[in-house]
Parts: sequence; C-alpha cells; structure tokens
Amino acid sequence: MSLLMVKSIDLSVIILTYNEELHIGRCINNLSSIVKTVYVVDSFSTDKTVQIAEKLGAKVYQNPFINQSIQFQWALNNCPIGTSWVMRMDADEYLEAPLIEEIKEKLNDLPESINGINLKRKHFFLGRWIKNGDRYPLILLRIWRKDKAHIEQRWMDEHIVLHEGKTVLFEGNFVDDNLNSVSWFIDKHNKYASREMIEILNQKYQLFTGDDSICHSGSDQAKIKRFIKNKIYNCLPIFSRPTLYFLYRYFIRLGFLDGKEGFAYHFMQGFWYRCLVDLKVFEAEKVIKGSTKKEEVIFRLSKLTGLDL
Repeated sequence: MSLLMVKSIDLSVIILTYNEELHIGRCINNLSSIVKTVYVVDSFSTDKTVQIAEKLGAKVYQNPFINQSIQFQWALNNCPIGTSWVMRMDADEYLEAPLIEEIKEKLNDLPESINGINLKRKHFFLGRWIKNGDRYPLILLRIWRKDKAHIEQRWMDEHIVLHEGKTVLFEGNFVDDNLNSVSWFIDKHNKYASREMIEILNQKYQLFTGDDSICHSGSDQAKIKRFIKNKIYNCLPIFSRPTLYFLYRYFIRLGFLDGKEGFAYHFMQGFWYRCLVDLKVFEAEKVIKGSTKKEEVIFRLSKLTGLDL
C-alpha cells in the first residue's frame, strides 16, 4: 500500500539502508498507518532496496557511508522533514501492533515539555525472542520533536540525544528481527568490532573528540550502561572481560532460559564478539606501538581497519 494513500499523524521516519531488500518492505508497510513521510537514506545499495522503497512511497536519498552516526546526522541535516515529530528506525525493525496504537493515541496529546519518546526494543535471533540475559527491555530514544535532538558522533553504540526537554516511556514494543543468515551476522559483527576497537582506543588515548552526550541527557538505563562500559568493563584486562560478561549474561541474568537460540546469541554476541573486539584492540596496540603523534596513530589505525578516521 502506498504511503500517500494513508491518513497519518504528524510524524516522519528516517531509515538508513544498504542492501536491505529483505527487510525494507516489511518496515515501511509496518509504519504506513502512523507516518506522513518515510525518508530512506541509502548507501548506494546494489540490490532492490531503492526500488522497493520508492514503490512504497518513500523519499529516497543516497549518500556515501562513513559510519552510522555521520550518515544519520546527514539525514537530519538534508532530508526536508516537514513534520513536528521524527522517528529513527532500522530497516530490520518493526513496531508491534500495541505500540502503533499507542503512538496514534498519545503522540498528538503530549505536553510541550515532552520532547522525546523512549521505546522498548525486543530482539529476535533465529526466530526466537531473546527475553533474558539483560537484553529486554532495551530502552532507546526513538521519537523526538524536530530539531530537539541529535545523534552522538561515535564509531559505535551511538544514541539519539535530546538538546532539551523531558522524555516519556511508551509501553509498547518495537522488534529487531533480522532475517539474514548467520554468516551475515558474523560479517556484521566483524565490522562492528573494528569500530568498537576505535572507541576503546579513543577513550584510552584521546585520539579525537569523543561524544558521550548520552551520559548527560539520556535514559537512566543508557546512562548506566555507558558508565559501566567506560569506567568498569573497558578498564578490565582484555580477554578476561568477555568471559565475565558472558557468565553474567548467561547465568546471573538468566540467558540460559532462552533455549538453543539463546545460547547461540548470548555466546556469539556476548562472548565471541567481545573477544573479537579485544583481539582487535590487542592487534591495534601492536600496530601503533612506537607512534608518538596522534596523527600517526590515527593513520596507522585507518590503514589497519580501512575506516576513514
């Protein structure tokens, strides 16, 4: 169904894409009853992402991808958003029906002091909802008044942050349900690990300006998670911290209740991925050893990772 045929509320959504033909139709159709405009900012997909999005009424823009933060801020700066509210969605996400109804019922009646709406994310892996292991609910700012927020400029773990005003938490859920293969999951996390390595080394060596805006105006959950990551986890010895984190998630936070899919997810995302990050940190420390200038360190890290630092 085309978006233009549906009466909607004063809300636009921004979706970043690259080769998302498997998900983009589901995402746009899911949002069609509550948004006026869908803006798709694509990184020059080679599949049918753009064609599907345009057929469903989305306005598609293309921009070279550097990282998630830069791309999303480009979208905020360049998409001609004409609504009072803006929403962030990933192509592999969708809203559950109760949240759609909640947005319809509440959004237009929020007091002027409320500039942001926090939503609860459910994560699915291989078709199973990962309820435990400290993975639900993940509370994220996903809807905000136009021009009242920005995205943290980070290489990894970026959040939308309000400039001013208060937030409210809606009760409904949105779902992260990626339909790609395990091989795709591994490749994605390999790329994530390089970006997270950059964040860890930046925290240690102050290579360029860091952005921890979430610590000042984010949700309590987001603030706590960022504090623990920066001040505790990243200060622990490499390779021991992934072990401790996995044990915490799988046993103390009851990740074992999530079945076979849960074990696979908690192990791969909570242990293997964290070990991969540490391995890349270990490698990078060797590569930059002996460098006395920040410019030289950044050059060596850029050459190692292929990232435009």
